[in-house]
Amino acid sequence: MTELVLLAGLLGLVGLVVWLGLDSDDDNGGGGLMQPVLVPIPVRRQR
Repeated sequence: MTELVLLAGLLGLVGLVVWLGLDSDDDNGGGGLMQPVLVPIPVRRQR
């Protein structure tokens, strides 16, 4: 019974690592947060 619980835990842990590795948001596939995108904001020069 212990072997079955350890095998299920190991498979769950491996599955979680693979899922987190494939679900990356950035371009280099290293995980983590996306880089911010700079959006130009129009500025009025005259009043």
